[in-house]
Amino acid sequence: QVQLVESGGGLVQPGGSLRLSCAASGSIFSINAMAWYRQAPGKQRGLVATITSDGSTNYADSVKGRFTIARDNAKKTMYLQMNSLKPEDTAVYYCYAQIRTSYASSASVYWGQGTQVTVSS
Repeated sequence: QVQLVESGGGLVQPGGSLRLSCAASGSIFSINAMAWYRQAPGKQRGLVATITSDGSTNYADSVKGRFTIARDNAKKTMYLQMNSLKPEDTAVYYCYAQIRTSYASSASVYWGQGTQVTVSS
């Protein structure tokens, strides 16, 4: 069984920083692409940033230059460093990963439970 557990959310003032973590555990053979999504109240879940297994990254225009996605393959952990936070960054942030549980299996999609980020003075 595979689990993704996010941590690091909280309340921060505008202009502040937070670092989110997503740790994968369980029966994992390999992890392909990973990503962070977010969902604000009354809005659809949207892509924030992606990172491939070899470290290639991509960002939503709204976070470019402020957020940095990274991963530690040995620790099966992904990070999101969020700087210069704005009130419009307030949302529940979700971890996403494409995970193979064995050599013979194809990758399946897994989601974390979400962590709340609130940017407010």
